[in-house]
Amino acid sequence: MFEVFENYLRGWVEISDEELNIIRAASTEKNLRKWQSILHDGEVWKINCFIASGCFRLYRFGKDGTDHTLRFGVENWWISDQESYNNGTPSLNNIEALAASSVIIWTKENWNELLVSIPSLRLFYEKLLARSYETSQHRIYALISGSAEEKYLEFQKTYPSVFNKVPLHMVASYLGISRETLSRIRKEFTKKK
Repeated sequence: MFEVFENYLRGWVEISDEELNIIRAASTEKNLRKWQSILHDGEVWKINCFIASGCFRLYRFGKDGTDHTLRFGVENWWISDQESYNNGTPSLNNIEALAASSVIIWTKENWNELLVSIPSLRLFYEKLLARSYETSQHRIYALISGSAEEKYLEFQKTYPSVFNKVPLHMVASYLGISRETLSRIRKEFTKKK
């Protein structure tokens, strides 16, 4: 499983085999079953979690009990609650596996030590955080300015492997539209093909 992370990391930065061995020694590999949660609201997120295989979603409940999907995570992506991680505060979010999944995790303490001792990992992490921020800005803009159809097309482009893996109500929740609207849009696009 670690080889998946190794290939991913080498796509971002140059890193030695010795440095990879140090990173590996500080990691833990974990397999999760479908619907297994790795974060419940009220818990503090204290890990970095790389998805080697599978699919996850980060979501929270609204005041009316409706769940709102904030993001999905698939192979070669990271899943986390950055606010809880950065501030050490109880999370407002939940993270669950939507399929049988494998992850590689590092405790916050171990990760911080790795960032200090391995400059190329620090460079990678800085690039990753910058990309995450850019992606968040893009998502916010799409949500406030895009039509339902545009949101649907952007979702398909961003998450091509997710659409057929998750229930429609989760996709609709992510897009901020009703399930009925999503079904109508899917039907329209299917007719055009």
